[in-house]
Parts: sequence; structure tokens; C-alpha cells
Amino acid sequence: MTGMLASVNTIDEALWVLNAGVDIIDLKEPATGALGALEPETITTIVKHINGKRPISATIGDLPLEPETITATVNRIAKTGVDYIKIGFFPQGDPLSTLQSLVPATQQGTKLVAVFFADQPMELALIPALKKHGFYGAMIDTADKESGSLRQVISEEMLQSFINQCRQQQLFCGLAGSLSLADIPFLTRLNPDYLGFRGALCHAHQRTEKLDPFAFKAVKEQLAKNS
Repeated sequence: MTGMLASVNTIDEALWVLNAGVDIIDLKEPATGALGALEPETITTIVKHINGKRPISATIGDLPLEPETITATVNRIAKTGVDYIKIGFFPQGDPLSTLQSLVPATQQGTKLVAVFFADQPMELALIPALKKHGFYGAMIDTADKESGSLRQVISEEMLQSFINQCRQQQLFCGLAGSLSLADIPFLTRLNPDYLGFRGALCHAHQRTEKLDPFAFKAVKEQLAKNS
């Protein structure tokens, strides 16, 4: 069954989606990029309020893959107590050196999730290396939220190949990227572990607006219907 990840940026939103039955609470700041990060203090406060009732993921920001920068940021976010930390695999930087630098964190039990971007060059050949270096999962998202939904910028065949590779490596896998209600029947057929939403859950489907209970309910019901 495909779970539902909802991205939120405040304590109130986190508590609301918890009570509404979301599967994963994702902490990010939509106004500051594809993987805009919240302040560690805010993340810590939300983690304490959720108190283990749902898994929580958090982004580290739109950072280039530079080992020292990524490692320092991951270590800082890990101290907040989140369950998963999402790292953007942007084209800039040195992915293999970054993976190597993160081995101490994964060996200590930090669950890292690599985020590839369908509207940018993706190095999906890195998927076996993710497993080798202790990553917990991988997902495909979009970097430019104005470029359209995930299905508009990447083929279903490529998404299926990504999920199959993750399965082969026993990596937790997800799909996101300006997803709408119409995307759910198609993407759940691919059997990802979860689909991620923000804009579809907000007023006027604008990711920087507040959550809309009616929109949230529609997404949750569509997922249940198709899972």
C-alpha cells in the first residue's frame, strides 16, 4: 500500500496532518526552494510535539553536494530527532565523495534519503552506491515547481525503473513533485512506498498557502481508493 507524505512548515500544520491521519510528516519550508529547510530549533520543537506518533522527515535545504557542507548540515539536523533526513542530489558537486563522507552518520543509525530531481539531470546509476553507503531510501521530486507535475517531466517507464532499482537495493522509495489528484491513480500503480504532497493540500493548490482540509481529505481518499 502506498502511504501519504505531507510537507508542513509549522507546529500547527504538523499537528493537523497528524490528526488527519497522514503517514509521514515532512518538514520543509516551501518558500525557500524545492528542499527548503526549517531552522533546527523549529524541527526540534515539532518533533517533541509529535512525540513519536508518526515518522518525521526533514530536508536540509537546496545545497550543492559538497561533502563538508552536507555532512555538517546532516549532523545538525540529526540532533533534532527526526526519523529521516532528505538530501537533494542536485547536479552540482561531488556525489560519491559526499556519500563517503556520510558513512559515519549512517553507521550511527541516521536514516538518509536521497532526493533526485526529474527536471534536472539525474544520476540514477548512484542507486547501488546509496545502499552501499548506508542510505535508507531514495525519491524522485521536481526542483522547479513551475515546470509542471512529476508526470509531465518524466516518463512512467523511468519512474518504474527507478522504483524497481530501489526494490532491488531494498531502499525505501517515494515520488513527489507538484502531484495532483489526477496523478494518484497512475503513480500508485507503480507501487512506491509513499507519494509526497504539498501544493495539492493547500488553498488554491499553492504550496506556499495554508493547508486546506477539503483538499487534504480529497487526496487521502484518492490514495485509499487506489492503494
